[in-house]
This record gives sequence, C-alpha cells and structure tokens, in this order.
Amino acid sequence: MLKTKSICKVSFRINAKDAIGAKTLQILGDFNNCDKAVEPMKALKSGDFTQTIEFETGNEYQFRYFIDGSTRTNDLEADLKVDNEFGEKNGIVSTIQ
Repeated sequence: MLKTKSICKVSFRINAKDAIGAKTLQILGDFNNCDKAVEPMKALKSGDFTQTIEFETGNEYQFRYFIDGSTRTNDLEADLKVDNEFGEKNGIVSTIQ
C-alpha cells in the first residue's frame, strides 16, 4: 500500500512448474476487462513469470492467468477464489485493509 495515494502495488509471480512450459503468460481480470491484448508478464531466466500491477485500495479484483493465448489457470496463492459463469474458479486479489 502506498502511504500518499490510495494505490496498492501487487506483484504477481507464477513459478515455472505452474506455468506448464508457457512461452507467454498474461493476467486477465475485471481490472483490465479480460483484454487478451494486455501486456504479457515478464519471463524470467528461471522460467518463472512476474508482473506488478497497481490497484485502487478498498476493492477486490477477480483474475486468472492466460497461458500461451489458449489456457486459463488460477493463481494457487490468490487471496480467495470465487465461482465464475463458466463453472470454474477465478482468483481474487484483495486491496481491502
């Protein structure tokens, strides 16, 4: 949480094992309208992927990872999980203090 703004910087990281050999990985969520054109996460030499996103505080945001433009998966360490309209689960990142 930033002290001077109502912003929370959240760092996402998915390890190489959970990335299942991905070449690209994106974070799609209600904060970016699940837009498949969003900037991909940074691929690290280890095979892990990382990205930091700024969120407004006081909210909960649903998201999933999008692997190689075809497979959606969840963050195993998401704050919460909630059912979505496709009978699957979305991860939740919470910025509620």
